[in-house]
Amino acid sequence: MPHRRILSLWFPRLGVDRLIRAEPHLLGKPLAVIRDEGQAQILSSLSPEAAKLGLHLRQPLRDAYAMCGDLITRPQSERQEAAFLGVLHRWAGKFSPWVAASPPDGLVIDLTGCAHLFGGEVALAEQVALDCADLGLTVRLGIADTLGAAWALARFTAQDTQAHRSGDAIDQEARATRSRAGKRRHWTRGGAAPHISTGPALQERIAPIGKSWQVLSPLPIAALRLEPQMVEQLNRLGLRRVGDLMGQPRAGLARRFGRGLVDKLDQALGSAPEPISPAPPPERFSVRMSFPEPIGLEADVVAGLERMLEQLCAKLKTKGRGARVLRIEAHRCDGLMEWQMVSAAVASTSPHRLMPLLKMKLPGIEAGPGIDMLRLEAVGHDPLHDRRMAGHKAAAERGKQRKDQGAALEDLLGRLGARIGMEAITRRHPSSSHIPEKCATTLAAAWSEPARDWPSPPTPRPLLLWPPDAVTAPDHPDLPKGFQWRGRRFVTTGASGPERIAPEWWLDEPAWRSGVRDYWQVDTDHGDRLWLFYAHGGALSSGWFCQGSFA
Repeated sequence: MPHRRILSLWFPRLGVDRLIRAEPHLLGKPLAVIRDEGQAQILSSLSPEAAKLGLHLRQPLRDAYAMCGDLITRPQSERQEAAFLGVLHRWAGKFSPWVAASPPDGLVIDLTGCAHLFGGEVALAEQVALDCADLGLTVRLGIADTLGAAWALARFTAQDTQAHRSGDAIDQEARATRSRAGKRRHWTRGGAAPHISTGPALQERIAPIGKSWQVLSPLPIAALRLEPQMVEQLNRLGLRRVGDLMGQPRAGLARRFGRGLVDKLDQALGSAPEPISPAPPPERFSVRMSFPEPIGLEADVVAGLERMLEQLCAKLKTKGRGARVLRIEAHRCDGLMEWQMVSAAVASTSPHRLMPLLKMKLPGIEAGPGIDMLRLEAVGHDPLHDRRMAGHKAAAERGKQRKDQGAALEDLLGRLGARIGMEAITRRHPSSSHIPEKCATTLAAAWSEPARDWPSPPTPRPLLLWPPDAVTAPDHPDLPKGFQWRGRRFVTTGASGPERIAPEWWLDEPAWRSGVRDYWQVDTDHGDRLWLFYAHGGALSSGWFCQGSFA
């Protein structure tokens, strides 16, 4: 059985590297990513140019501006950085299927039994450095028998941290040309050749098998992944290197600093297990099509999308998924990309139901000098379950008719949602409450089922309902013969009721602090049919109120 080997990757400039890939004009400029910490803003990531000016991590932004007036800053987006780390998780799968994220800026790869496929650990480390240089990333790596030792080698050994390119930025080359020249390294197109450390410098990052203690001994105490307060306490006692801890009695360390210090030391040396729990990368369903010559007609785009949609639906069907949100990307010859999002009412794998929605979004795509690549991705997808109808012929026909009617409604919701947005289409659903204003709730039509059985209230409810409005009438439970409301005088010509409604005692509703209500349907001499109630009083005073109007 091969010996366990762990590769730890650390991206110390993940924030600025992601921004430079998205905005290539920031390359070579002092750039910093800032985040809020309490009432201050501090630096969370720095470009090499900013670091050369003396700036450092966790430095207050006001001090950084005092040292560098030309500093360019961008706010930190933890969500986008986590998504970028997820993309790197997929890339790292080429080296081993056992990959785990080490948030916020690292990856851990179990290389057991995989290094020989790349010519050994040194060749694999060189390939990792080369790939990261092509991606425009600054990386530090370490290989050891344990996760703790690999983590320490990646972060506490002297390594070159300079990134040598801006990512996937190409100014003049068209995407169709790039697809034929994808294997060429970026320095063959005019960039600077990346510096890849080899030989002794790389050997320092790779611990010999079974000798993790040898490479850990000269490293500082912080390499054991300890809390800063504990590191400070150990340094105060003269324990500054990992080797200083190895000769100390374990019982005394555990008694003074807790069991956590001894556990971290044992995990780094391999005396205690520390498994790696890999997270499988999320399923992605996408199809792209490159053209030998740029296209610009809508009919050509439709023809390409029809072929791509069939392939995408086939992929989704094999995994038992259905597309709910589709993203169309049109990559133009001038390096720009036009995109549109399409949302369906329900997840589907039927091209004839999804294609009309895609066609509605095509007018929003500007072809410009021409489109040389189309990409279609199912951004949102849900599981689908096959349904089989059983029963006699009449029941089966009724079920098919209901299914067809439901599909027609779903297609209508999809077309309306493509025009005005899915969130703008709502439907009413009954709720489990006897309070008039809470007897129904509003739900998004695309993410809810139609109400099958709507319970009937004890008495008819008004067509218009508003918050209770005070009525001038005698403060008595008996229905008045006349009352004044909104500056008008009304005479009661007919009435039905009362219907007593009590507040929900388990909830504190401010509007129902007036106690039990007696509702009346009142006909007036002006032809209005109003919904009045008498509040018997509670935390608030009693009286008459108007809450609705019948048709």
